[in-house]
Amino acid sequence: MTSTLDPTTPAPRARRAGRGFAPVPFLAPGTIFLIVFMAIPVGLLAFYSFFKRGRFGGIVFEFTLDNWAKLAEPLYLGVIGQSVLVALVVTLLALLLGYPMAYAIAGLSPKWRTVALVAIVLPFWTNFLIRTYAWILLLNNAGWVNQWLQGLGVIDDPISMLYTPQAIVVGLLYMYLPLMVLPLYASLQQLDPSLREAATNLGATGWRAFRTVTLPLSLPGALTGCIFVFVPAMSNFVIPELIGGGKTIMVGNLVRDQFFEARDWPFGATLALVLTIMLVVVILVQTAVSRRLTEGSRRG
Repeated sequence: MTSTLDPTTPAPRARRAGRGFAPVPFLAPGTIFLIVFMAIPVGLLAFYSFFKRGRFGGIVFEFTLDNWAKLAEPLYLGVIGQSVLVALVVTLLALLLGYPMAYAIAGLSPKWRTVALVAIVLPFWTNFLIRTYAWILLLNNAGWVNQWLQGLGVIDDPISMLYTPQAIVVGLLYMYLPLMVLPLYASLQQLDPSLREAATNLGATGWRAFRTVTLPLSLPGALTGCIFVFVPAMSNFVIPELIGGGKTIMVGNLVRDQFFEARDWPFGATLALVLTIMLVVVILVQTAVSRRLTEGSRRG
């Protein structure tokens, strides 16, 4: 005589409930971190954005929508638009430079692949400010770049490269290019070589195999790299201040100035909250597009 346990009996239900609560201790540290360092600060920004600035700074707790209305002024819309444009240019250049680098690294032998990856991440071992000041030494009128160009006879007089929008793009590109290369490398490294071999055996040229097999399958990594570059480039304020000389104002500089110079905390909180919302929307769009690409490649 055999007996079976009914899944609706108390014992199986208790075991299922226990399995449901099992991951809770592992999720708790990350959840606490997100609450303390993300949810609470963002909540404070939202809270402060609806109050007035005090006469000598600080916050007067009188409800107002003036901070949000102030965002519609051409000055601030121009700063936000300029920040988006610079971040897009940096992201596009990082993609154009980073994809060939990641593709070449993925094709190396394991030994040289490790060397190349170490070379990619090596700049991160140096302080951010030190790397920024190094570009100032390179780009100023008496810097090495002008000296090399004059030594080669390309130019007669020094070129003003520092404190320009182009210098900001170069500085941001240098700082965040590894953040494009690494996700692309990870995506390319996971591709099955047999897919490209099959395309070649079916008569596809090298370019067509890359265009129809490698490129579509690596798009999720490219989207991830674009987010990794766009998000910090959009909010960076150190490089526009030092390499750009403060002549090109980006939204990160504007937020900092509102908090530390103008002492307009409510409007600074509004700007920071708008920047956060924009970046969250970009990440959500990237996640949705990556999911569709992944599902499409699986169905294909």
